[in-house]
Amino acid sequence: MTGAPVLSLRDATLAFGARTLWSGLDLDVAPGEFVAVLGPNGSGKTSFLKSVLGAQRLTSGEMRFLDEPVRRGARRIGYIPQQKLITAATPVRARDLVGFGVTGHRWGLPVGRRAERARVDELLAAVGATAYADAPVATLSGGEQQRLRVAQALASDPRLLLCDEPLLSLDLGHQRVVSELIDRHRRETDAAVVFVTHDVNPVLDMVDRVLYLVGGRFRIGTPDEVLDSEVLSSLYGTPVDVVRVRGRVVVVGATDDPHGHHSHDDEEHDEHGDHGPHGVHGASASSSSSSSDGRAA
Repeated sequence: MTGAPVLSLRDATLAFGARTLWSGLDLDVAPGEFVAVLGPNGSGKTSFLKSVLGAQRLTSGEMRFLDEPVRRGARRIGYIPQQKLITAATPVRARDLVGFGVTGHRWGLPVGRRAERARVDELLAAVGATAYADAPVATLSGGEQQRLRVAQALASDPRLLLCDEPLLSLDLGHQRVVSELIDRHRRETDAAVVFVTHDVNPVLDMVDRVLYLVGGRFRIGTPDEVLDSEVLSSLYGTPVDVVRVRGRVVVVGATDDPHGHHSHDDEEHDEHGDHGPHGVHGASASSSSSSSDGRAA
């Protein structure tokens, strides 16, 4: 992972009124790096992605993508949302859904041009969805629909892939398939990945660094550096145990809202009740980046 950062934050702060989600955040995401964003509900994980997408302005500080200020609609940023089933009320085929990414999300317009159709076929094949390319999306399983969202996000050959709980509600088999599709794109194209999740277990063997957000504070480092009893106890301001059980690491004692804040209407409303301990896998990551922390002003 070398070269100029794909994403760079300097002294970045995001607050809603008197409530600070994170403050003084410095972060460089290198080409090919996989960064997992963890933390309890209301900690600013989804808002972090919204800021990168240009949909939420920072309160202060700077955020740059490919050395340019972030802006809404940047074509080289791919986005994979949470799994949300498409029903029969949205009558589109699998290839149409992928085609919206190829044509710039011109909703409802068919993919007609030969080059566009070829690109859609290529993307469908890449995610293993060729067999149901012409099937109505509403008839597909959650895992199959999420494969299509991965294909759609890859349509612009993104330099940065943002993932907002993309494995939520998927069974273990589809979690592995979707996470491997994301990681394969990263390895083949040197794209950076920022992956928001409440459970890093399915992807930890892919993760280089963790950004852990809690109550206006944060910690950045390798999984082994951050997912540590002493580190997380300091971050939460209360005793937290990180234990290893059957090859997994589980964080015990971490509450959703350690500082008594209430979620802002625009923050973390889509995390679907993550009220338990945050499970993390026990494998080591390969990054040697140093650990750092921050505190809300």
